[in-house]
Amino acid sequence: MIEEFAVPGARLHTETHGSGPLLLLIHGGNGDSASFDGIVGPLAEHVTVLTYVRRGFVRSPLDVPPAGAGRIAADVEDAAALICAHGGEALVFGSSSGAIVALDLVTRHPDLVRVVVVHEPPILELLDDPGAWAARFAGIRARYEAEGLMPALAEFGTAVGLTRPAVPVGEPSPGRLAMMGRVPQNMGFWFEHEFESYPAYRPDVAALGAVADRIVPAVGRTSRETDAMPCRPNVRLAQRLGREIVEFPGGHIGYDEQPEEFAAELLRLLRAGR
Repeated sequence: MIEEFAVPGARLHTETHGSGPLLLLIHGGNGDSASFDGIVGPLAEHVTVLTYVRRGFVRSPLDVPPAGAGRIAADVEDAAALICAHGGEALVFGSSSGAIVALDLVTRHPDLVRVVVVHEPPILELLDDPGAWAARFAGIRARYEAEGLMPALAEFGTAVGLTRPAVPVGEPSPGRLAMMGRVPQNMGFWFEHEFESYPAYRPDVAALGAVADRIVPAVGRTSRETDAMPCRPNVRLAQRLGREIVEFPGGHIGYDEQPEEFAAELLRLLRAGR
């Protein structure tokens, strides 16, 4: 079921599939919930899967200018409102920037989150050299402003060690073609409103410690093998919370690279956690 969900200052594109306990999926900087399409079907056989497009990205238009420094808080309140509208408690999976939203969600609204799987949040504070990474990100943002999207994306991918997504076999589906058409606008919005501010997020480790038993720090197996930057913060977070790292198939976007295997691992974790 596809619906528009009104929140203060925006209208969110949402899609609901399946039945059973609620599972909220929070996408990253690619700005598109359609990136989860490959795992929605297998998941929806066991749970109610709720996906949505975060405010400001294509399909979730803003009624007011972007929130600037308060954007993460606005994202968190959007997620909380969606959970409340669908029963008041959820299993949550967030990846990349969406994992940062998920971490702040369980910090601010622990009563709404049963289990949260936090997949590769690129939090600079949890790296050994956050200042150097912040400077590097600032340089990439400057390149975006000077040269445009594609040169900046290429430099970003090289800097953080992201592998290219698997190429789908056969002709792309209509949904994937539509998502590809939204990429330039979505990625431009990400560069302008999230690229530097979301990695600068400072997690409240003490507050997270109080709900550590609900938090599953997760990385992609390929990311860990190649020591890609986005997987490193979770290693430090897991140490601070006394939690074990869980490996998922694929890399930073394993849900798109190996969707069936990824969905199976996510279901296993959610069953164990709940």
